[in-house]
Amino acid sequence: MIQNQPPDPAGPLHPLRTYLHRFVPSLTDADWQPLAEALRPLSLARGEHFVRAGDYRPELAMLLSGCCRLYYLRPDGEERTTYFFFENHLLGDYPGCLTGQRSSLHIQALTGSELVVFDYAVLRRLYQERPIYEQFGRLLAEYHLLGTDARLVEHLLLSPEERYRALLASGKTKILERIPQHLVANYLGVTPVSLSRIRARVARKPAAGPPE
Repeated sequence: MIQNQPPDPAGPLHPLRTYLHRFVPSLTDADWQPLAEALRPLSLARGEHFVRAGDYRPELAMLLSGCCRLYYLRPDGEERTTYFFFENHLLGDYPGCLTGQRSSLHIQALTGSELVVFDYAVLRRLYQERPIYEQFGRLLAEYHLLGTDARLVEHLLLSPEERYRALLASGKTKILERIPQHLVANYLGVTPVSLSRIRARVARKPAAGPPE
């Protein structure tokens, strides 16, 4: 297991605190302290799961280093990757936290990964005690809804090549640089062979730039 020292929760630049500031810039030291006190470190080895389908894990985690993927297992046994997490991403079975039901998804470390974890019950308590966390929770839910909708639209309306071009244009360079090609193909909903053909076509005919 990885034994790197996690960031000091009391520090002003803790990655989770920085993440919170993206949504609620007015978060104060007093607001941050009760959540900081609830953090605990977690190490995942490559291939290890944070959560599996059928588990009940009402926890959220900030990924400090490494990368993970979110995937579902279809009834025929096929895996379908829908999201990748990198440093400074918040991850967890968010639907399970909200509903109290067992997970329908898997979150797996693709490399050795370091995280800090906290119970969702802590966040729910802070919703009541500190209004700024209620604001964070609402904005986080909106962020997840928009992300889910964008992925749904891509798969319903775009061709595989259009999805690949959209990925290139999205600025999500970490997916292209750090994720194995067979998982990028899975994320796009194509086979590795099809992805190779798409990449060759795109290289021959890049997307047109904006008109001058």
